[in-house]
Order: sequence, then C-alpha cells, then structure tokens
Amino acid sequence: MAPAADDDLVALAALRAEVEACTLCELHVTRARAVPGDGDPSSDLMFVGEAPGYHEDQQGRPFVGQAGKLLEQLLASIGLTREQVFIANVLKSRPPNNRDPRPEEIAACQPYLWRQIELIKPKVICTLGNHATKLLTGDPAGITRVHGRPQATVISGHSLYLYPIFHPAAALYTPAMLTTLKEDFLRLPELLTHAAPKDEAPPAHAVPAAPAGAAGDAPEVTRAEAADGPPAKPEQLGLF
Repeated sequence: MAPAADDDLVALAALRAEVEACTLCELHVTRARAVPGDGDPSSDLMFVGEAPGYHEDQQGRPFVGQAGKLLEQLLASIGLTREQVFIANVLKSRPPNNRDPRPEEIAACQPYLWRQIELIKPKVICTLGNHATKLLTGDPAGITRVHGRPQATVISGHSLYLYPIFHPAAALYTPAMLTTLKEDFLRLPELLTHAAPKDEAPPAHAVPAAPAGAAGDAPEVTRAEAADGPPAKPEQLGLF
C-alpha cells in the first residue's frame, strides 16, 4: 500500500473535526461523542459498519465493544491488526437506544463516508451487515444472500471491490454465522491480491464467489453494541 499523500492526511483530519462538530441531524443532541472512524489512512482494506454503540459513543472510536474484539480476532486470523486497516460506520453518531438508522440520518452522514473513501482509496471495502451493505451496493438484498460475494464498483470516482460479510455482532449470537464469517474473512487476502491498482477498475469476477446463504437465511444482528449486553429476544435486537 502506498502512503497517503500529505494533502489527503490534512483533508482527513479536517473531515474528522467536521464530523465531531456535526449538527446535521438530531443525533448530535443525544450522542456523547461522534465516531468519525480510525485506522490506517493508507490501508487497502476498509470496514464499514452500521452505527456506533454505547462503548463507541463513550470513547469516540468504532468497534471497541465485544463485536470489536471479535473483529480484531478475525483480523489476526489473516495476519492483520486493526491499526493496519481503516474502520468506519454509516452513521457517525449513536442512535438512541441502539435503534435502526433513519433515512434522514443516513443521508446526513453519507457524504462523510463517501469523502473518507475518496481520501483513503481502499482496494476493498468490507461492508458489515445489512445497513452498510445496502447503502454501498445500492441493492436491497439482505446480507444472508450476498455475503462473501465480491462486487466491483465505483464510489467517489474510485474503483474498488465491495465485499459484504456478516456483522461480527451477529456471529456472537449465532454459531453458524460465526463459521460463515470466519470462512468469508479467510478469503480476504486472496481478494486483496486480485484487487486492481488504485487507478484501475477491478475485474468483476477475479475471485470466485462464496455460495449464497451458506449460513442459511437466518436473521442478523447488525449493531455492534447489541453484543455488549446480555442476550435479548430477537425482536429486541433489530434482527432482519
């Protein structure tokens, strides 16, 4: 991976400050801290989740609860640390009571995410769960049907692969999803190897796709914070 240009680093720092002071939606009233995202701005690999949870809201960092610990374990399984990737969310502020993001909140935050992608220029973006996958793919298909299937696309003028996978929080509650998540994760090094240079369009079918629904059409927890408390009934976890 090439180091980020100085201008891009300055722009990312300015974007972070803008997110931290953002008042574009009502979430700024209830949040403790905004969570812009963090990691290596030169990384070829970026992760995008749904929204901050309780611990993320308190610390101002993404994926610092139980789901984050699992994500770090999964990264270790392919020889990476969280410091070597960039991690962000669709929403930069925590929704009250961990409810689902609302359309107007997603619309307010989307330009921030698109700008991050423009500046970081990842080769691969792993979308974690339903909300991130549906936003970045522009497809309403649920994560159980598209996980593990690389999709060549262009975002902010930048060619990359989208690689939808289950949210780590879902796997903490569903053993079958954990198995599938681990299998999908192990294909990331191959995908990164096949991914095109940052100024070229990636081939659409360079990497064979994993079978759809390998974990079945089970519902999925999509919020990181759902894994930080005691198990709840499915309808209390915002399952799909």
